Amino acid sequence: MTLTDPTTERPPLAARAETRAAPPSVHLAAPSLRGVVRIVAIVVGCAFALYVTWLLRDVLRLVVISVFLALALIPVVDALDRRARAPRAVAILVLYAALGGGVALVGAVVVPSMAHQVRQISRDAPRYARDLRRDRTFRRYDDRYHVTARVEAEGRALPRGLAEATGSLQAVTVKAFGFVGQLVTVLSLAFLLLLRGRRYMDLALGLTGSNEDRFRALVRDINQAVAAYMLGNVAISVLATAATWLVLTILGVPYALALGVVVGFFDLIPLVGATIGAIIVALATLTVDVPTATVVWLVFVVLYQRFENYVVQPLVYGRALNVDPIVTILAVLAGSALLGILGALLAIPIAAAIQIVLRDWWAERAAPAGAS
Repeated sequence: MTLTDPTTERPPLAARAETRAAPPSVHLAAPSLRGVVRIVAIVVGCAFALYVTWLLRDVLRLVVISVFLALALIPVVDALDRRARAPRAVAILVLYAALGGGVALVGAVVVPSMAHQVRQISRDAPRYARDLRRDRTFRRYDDRYHVTARVEAEGRALPRGLAEATGSLQAVTVKAFGFVGQLVTVLSLAFLLLLRGRRYMDLALGLTGSNEDRFRALVRDINQAVAAYMLGNVAISVLATAATWLVLTILGVPYALALGVVVGFFDLIPLVGATIGAIIVALATLTVDVPTATVVWLVFVVLYQRFENYVVQPLVYGRALNVDPIVTILAVLAGSALLGILGALLAIPIAAAIQIVLRDWWAERAAPAGAS
């Protein structure tokens, strides 16, 4: 029997354990010249692209507006093209003429009535203040904070403030010409997209190779979502206009139709539009019956907003727009910060389009993992 000295020999298991515990060696290599040049070129290219995008931001804004206008009007133009024997260009021009006539009619109805309402509120502001001072509680706070004096001063200054807000004649003229130029640009681009948009899209999809069917389905889904939102939003605003006109007519508020159009216009703006329109109409009800007409109007607004949010919108939009509420709020805030009212109008369809693209990308990415 042979004895083994433990100081000179180790068991085989201990040797293997020490071998496993040894840290792996790390070799540092200097980057190649080709890799450095590639990274620098990518950074410079991205910076240049961002700089060019910033320089062309006004043009890109008009292009985005034109694309979404064309997507919203495509179903209407297709319907006119199928039913009419005239060329597609004529159908687009007829639709433009109808929209222009509607805008002109709304302006002719709304502007004079709103001017009359402002003058009447300014003239009756002192009477409203005297009526409020008849209440003992209000009179006590009014003596301390001078609410009545401020209301009278603001009411008298309201017409003058609106006149000053319009600016000088030269500034108004410059802004008007700039707006007309941008409107002509948007309508022209939208006209070409409505006329030859499918041809342009076929050329672009032809460059995708084997993924053409996938991208074609993606474009079709985005088109359906944007069109459903745009046309549905207009339909909901028309319904809000009709409901407001009916209620104000029953209450005896003058210029009920014009105020209904104002509510319908602001109802196009997500989140805050309906509230702004309701406040404007509430001010108009002060000229009729204080506080009965105002209270009735506010109760109607609260009930109608519940009806619109939980019944009308799901019925009109269906499943075309399945955007998460927090995404909707963030999109509207970002859009309004970038483009004002126009950004708020386009925020939800843009968010829906981005969501469709991300959903398709995630499904395509998860497909190989599921297959493996």
